[in-house]
Amino acid sequence: MIVSSENLNKLRVGFSAAFKRGLGSSTSLYKAITMTVPATQKEQRYGWLGKLPRVREWLGPRVIQNVSESDYSIKERPWEQTVGLDRDDVETDNLGLYSTIFEMMGQSVADFPDELVWGLLLKGFTTLCYDGQYFFDTDHPVLDVDGTTVLSVANTDGGNGNPWFLIDVGQVLKPIILQIRRDFGDIVARDKVTDDNVFDFNEFRYGVDARLNVGFGFWQYAWGSKQALSPDTYETANNALTGMKGDHGKPVGGAKKFLLIVGSSQQKAARSIVASQLVNGGETNPWAGTADVLVVPWLT
Repeated sequence: MIVSSENLNKLRVGFSAAFKRGLGSSTSLYKAITMTVPATQKEQRYGWLGKLPRVREWLGPRVIQNVSESDYSIKERPWEQTVGLDRDDVETDNLGLYSTIFEMMGQSVADFPDELVWGLLLKGFTTLCYDGQYFFDTDHPVLDVDGTTVLSVANTDGGNGNPWFLIDVGQVLKPIILQIRRDFGDIVARDKVTDDNVFDFNEFRYGVDARLNVGFGFWQYAWGSKQALSPDTYETANNALTGMKGDHGKPVGGAKKFLLIVGSSQQKAARSIVASQLVNGGETNPWAGTADVLVVPWLT
């Protein structure tokens, strides 16, 4: 192939199409537990998570419910992915494999938030959230009915086995925040014969980049456990989330929609707990249909 502007442009269009096919072929799992927040600065604060407004009877002047200003923030991180093509391969039309590479590149970009989100969820037992406690902890601070801070609310029962999670996905707020300052866009090409990388290294380059990061959101909608997954431990998690209360003893959220999230080694146990209609040789399963099961490879 003659390396001309016209032919390189055709290559660029083809690579871009393959990249977009890869983007479209991905089946991301992270969206169920994640709220996406656009960012306007490198480090964005989420103090508002510490105090959510509630309706009160209007007696006398309005009571202004000021948003709490905690120090919890998420700082953006830069990410990139770049592919280099040997100029000699381009000139000799040795390009059969490259379309697949660019399609895989698109799929990798689409799946990347999964890597961040599930990686952070696994770290929730040892990583602080907005209230200064570990995201999964036994003593989150809340206000009681009298407005006194107490350290009494748990969203974990500990353990040291394979982690599993029960998440209330029916609410506006989510347990994980995906903060995006600039998302991955289309491929940027450095394939002009006058580009330094072509002149110095005989290589055409194509890349994408983004500025984003993840952080913890609302812990009241998530239960994390390292206990063996069983009907008893599931009951503990379900009861805790169903009865979860926020400040002033107010129940958190409305109707519950639970997602039981497990690694591949736990899917049989998960399905027997919430998908089987009968247990113990014919007894009605009280937990049937109380949660959907999501098997996440990143948890294995």
